[in-house]
Amino acid sequence: MRLSSRLSLTQQNALLLAVFFIAFELVTAVATAYFLMLPMARRSAADLAGLMTLSAQTWSELPPVTRPAFEVELLRSHALALRAEPPQNPALPTWDEPYLRFLIAALSARVGEPLDGSREWVGDEEWFWVSLPAGGGRLSVGLPHQRIGPRPIHALLVSLAGGMLLTLAAAWWLARRTNRPLHRLEQAVTSLGQGQTPEHLPETGPREIAALSRRFNQMAKQVEDLLAARTVLLAGVSHDLRTPLARLRLAVEMLVRKPAPELVEQVESDIEAMDRLIGDVLTLARGLGHEAVQRVAVPELLTELVDAIPGAVDKVQITPIEEVLEVPLGALRRILSNLLENALRYGNGQPVMLQAEVKNGLCRIGVLDRGPGIPPAELEKVFRPFYRLEASRSVSTGGSGLGLAIVRQLAAAQGWQVTLQARSGGGLAAWLEIPLPQAGPVR
Repeated sequence: MRLSSRLSLTQQNALLLAVFFIAFELVTAVATAYFLMLPMARRSAADLAGLMTLSAQTWSELPPVTRPAFEVELLRSHALALRAEPPQNPALPTWDEPYLRFLIAALSARVGEPLDGSREWVGDEEWFWVSLPAGGGRLSVGLPHQRIGPRPIHALLVSLAGGMLLTLAAAWWLARRTNRPLHRLEQAVTSLGQGQTPEHLPETGPREIAALSRRFNQMAKQVEDLLAARTVLLAGVSHDLRTPLARLRLAVEMLVRKPAPELVEQVESDIEAMDRLIGDVLTLARGLGHEAVQRVAVPELLTELVDAIPGAVDKVQITPIEEVLEVPLGALRRILSNLLENALRYGNGQPVMLQAEVKNGLCRIGVLDRGPGIPPAELEKVFRPFYRLEASRSVSTGGSGLGLAIVRQLAAAQGWQVTLQARSGGGLAAWLEIPLPQAGPVR
């Protein structure tokens, strides 16, 4: 099992940030030490070496009576000590600080001979001593350890420790900031998987999280609509099949006792009604399948639609346009056929107009009738499965209530739009809007 699968998001963020921070800190430390601290340390060591050799030479040239005063002033002003005798109980110097190495090298270069240093504890303080030639003899010059101010190793360790703490704090904060919407999303997905309707996620925060929440809300709404449509579909099918089934049962019983041609016709009519209902339901359930695009001439299509409906030639007036569409022919024909059949069924025997036009980059095909129309409050409701303005649900007074639902679903699958609106002078206007491809640049 990989390490990433065993760590939480917080731990992964902390680990990654820590690794990157340590690498950055090391690179920064090396660059700072090489290009900044080392040149400054060498320059400082050279200046201090010059001061130490000058102090030793000056002390040797002073009268003995003024030497004590010079030693006091040198210690007060520059934290340097002079004495003729070597340090008592000397020990090898600790070379933790590179600065001492630079100082010994600078002193050796100034006096022209290799030098070595020693250390001595004076009270609770460690002193560094070096013996320098002065006036034909030698003079020990010393400085306390605390005079060496820079601590590069300590600075690096403190920086790393502080950076690690800040890294862990930042990782924890970032993980919480990222985990909060992800945790809400997990709960919403779990709720959706259990068949419940989750609350909409807030579409705020970082762009990616907001986009993810927006897409989930859209998906949840689609699932909710699908579940509602499934419930309506099953309820509508069960309801609409009971009437023909009851008639069939009664007709079968009567045929057993006394066969009659009218009973046979009734049975066939009920079977056809159930077959149409089942076909409509399957069309709605399959919905959106993929269909190849074909070149369709609008005038020929409208003429074929009218010719395919018995008795529609004398009742439909066609106003075509010379336009060729590249569309799925089956979906377009089914949509316009349903709209045209509805207009003929509810048009009170008045002429129906089948009109096409191009407007604002759209090919608009309208089916306009002079029937009673639809109240404005019902214009969207009629697209629901099994929703009918006539509440009896009798086939003789209306369809199954699936025609407009199929129209809306097929149109939405192709990126088209179907709208219903009141027609000026009375009646209903149903418009199908098909986007036309944008013309390319003229070469």
